[in-house]
Amino acid sequence: MTPPGSPTLHVRAWPKADSPPTLALLHGFTQNVDCWGRFADELAATHPLIAVDAPGHGRSHHDDTDLWRAADLVAATLAGSTPDPPVVIGYSMGGRTALHLALGHPGAVAGLVLIGATAGIDDPSERAARRAADEELAVRIESEPLPAFIDAWLANPLFAGLDPEAACRRARLTNRPAGLAASLRHCGTGTQEPLWERLGELTVPVLLITGRDDTKFTTLAERLAAAMTATPAEVVVIDGTHAVHLEQPAATAAAIARWLDDAVETTEPM
Repeated sequence: MTPPGSPTLHVRAWPKADSPPTLALLHGFTQNVDCWGRFADELAATHPLIAVDAPGHGRSHHDDTDLWRAADLVAATLAGSTPDPPVVIGYSMGGRTALHLALGHPGAVAGLVLIGATAGIDDPSERAARRAADEELAVRIESEPLPAFIDAWLANPLFAGLDPEAACRRARLTNRPAGLAASLRHCGTGTQEPLWERLGELTVPVLLITGRDDTKFTTLAERLAAAMTATPAEVVVIDGTHAVHLEQPAATAAAIARWLDDAVETTEPM
């Protein structure tokens, strides 16, 4: 576990494969580095792979961190964990963190893969409503047993396609309630400032992946791609719902592999 005052976050590394680039995984809310399952195994078969515990999750601390500070911590963590800037793969909350990372530390990433992600809520009233909903969830996490909250969270229709193994309930239960509640308050979409007007600043290639049945985030992916005017941005839709990489690990990893071959320049490690 990283000490509470550490300037970095906890990292898990897979046995090193030979083919660059390194891939770095940023997970979603209530997950941690042990929740990538078969998807990570597929990626690690061909590429060096690491995963980072987000602030307030897993074995990382920094509970009171917002998304910009989270991006700073991820940048410092990647700098100490990979010889070259990695391709960052972010799911949901991790995708929003990845966008902050690429905008705040453009030299820290070689490319982005965003799975079920958004640049934020740009309507002020909708954002305020989401902030209030996030606060209600945070209070619930603090006031009821964590297993009850995790079970209710996984009952969300967004996760209807997850089998018990992919849902990764046991690993989610290793998170600290205080860390999860703080993450909602500081890194939730209700608190996040929208980044839509800054997407034209991105210059690294971007792949956006969604599940075919996740119509909300498929529409958001198309909007994201259209706003990334200075870089190639591709949208890939795979059969599944929100956590399509966990539902369809082989198909999602294959889509990423094809994109890496076409879009991302690699440098052989020295």
